[in-house]
Amino acid sequence: MEISKSIQLFNRAKNVIPGGVNSPVRAFKSVGGNPIFVKSANGAYLYDENDNRYIDYISSWGPMILGHAHPKVIEAIQSVSLKGTSYGIPTELEIKIAELATSMIPNADCIRFVNSGTEACMSAVRLARGYTGKSKLIKFVGCYHGHADYFLIEAGSGALTFGVPNSPGVTAGTAKDTLTAPYNDVSAVRQLFEENKNDIAAVIIEPVAGNMGCVPPEKDFLEELKQLCISNAALLVFDEVMTGFRLSLGGAQELLNVNADIITFGKVIGGGLPVGAFAARKEVMDFLSPNGPVYQAGTLSGNPLAMTAGYVTLSLLKENPEIFQSLENKTAYLNEGFENALKKTNIPHTINRLGSMMSLHFTSDKVVDFTSSSKGDNDYFKKYFHGMLKRGIYLPPSAYESYFLNDAISYEDLDFTINAFDEVLHEDFSA
Repeated sequence: MEISKSIQLFNRAKNVIPGGVNSPVRAFKSVGGNPIFVKSANGAYLYDENDNRYIDYISSWGPMILGHAHPKVIEAIQSVSLKGTSYGIPTELEIKIAELATSMIPNADCIRFVNSGTEACMSAVRLARGYTGKSKLIKFVGCYHGHADYFLIEAGSGALTFGVPNSPGVTAGTAKDTLTAPYNDVSAVRQLFEENKNDIAAVIIEPVAGNMGCVPPEKDFLEELKQLCISNAALLVFDEVMTGFRLSLGGAQELLNVNADIITFGKVIGGGLPVGAFAARKEVMDFLSPNGPVYQAGTLSGNPLAMTAGYVTLSLLKENPEIFQSLENKTAYLNEGFENALKKTNIPHTINRLGSMMSLHFTSDKVVDFTSSSKGDNDYFKKYFHGMLKRGIYLPPSAYESYFLNDAISYEDLDFTINAFDEVLHEDFSA
């Protein structure tokens, strides 16, 4: 596959953009090689600068659940853009999407729109601290909640330690208020509560982890977290930036039947434009300015282009709830095809899946947290990624990312992908 134009663009980009990219995973550091530069996308497909076509299994990391350039979304964006792109003044559009979103989100009366998932999670934690009057936060190793300082924390040498920064620029003072525990380990959380009585404001978690690959919660894990939060007067924050409006109309809360106190959103809620949001019961949200003392603001929050793209996308999902079953069926079909191909080999593997999220781990161990996810063979993953890429399949360029299917993907596309995978296992893995 000829990618000369992508190579030229990457070399050019590195002169003016750190690492040549605006988000690190795009640089292909963990898989090697040259990143692909895309010039257009439509439906299930990406097209690079050399006009190669790829079946897209990242869907812009989740938001393009309907497929790229959906005609109704594009038409609505084009129409509203003629009236102006930003006002910094309230609009009816904000009310319409707020009414629509809260009608779909369990356990939420009010919603505040921001510009990214990071901003949503950052604001949710500030709100939780303001509401409870406490300072400490529990997060889980391997869960990503954006790049705010207090999220860039990992566990120390033991599972139950104060966090230490894992990025320069994050101060020790910030890190001390973030406590970490292994995902799917409720006993670790219980111990943290016991060791920090009356200090913990919130527990924040991806209800289905998507940044150590796709890692679903173990049975009763979320329910027990909820009870621990109730018992300790802390708030449970679900980071549904990935899962919200993707796993079901009501997201992971609805699918897994566990209600959080604050829920954060991004990805799908923006319909492909930069949007984030956080939602909760009215009594919690009333602590937010201008009603309450917890400050949060954003110049471009609620801008008409983003609100329009989000509103149309959510409307289409609500009007066509069968999309969620369609996506689940397609993801199950892909899972089965991959499993059948792998059974013909001796390659160790585990496939995790929930709804339209899926990941392949090159380890025979069950993947339930970041430690078990890290056991995957990265040399196998590199061969897999590049073998699929040269056959026209675009997968996440990291073993620690979930796949996100979009409904424009056809069963013909899935069969092509499965056949390509079979070729990779027998040709590229033996090379």
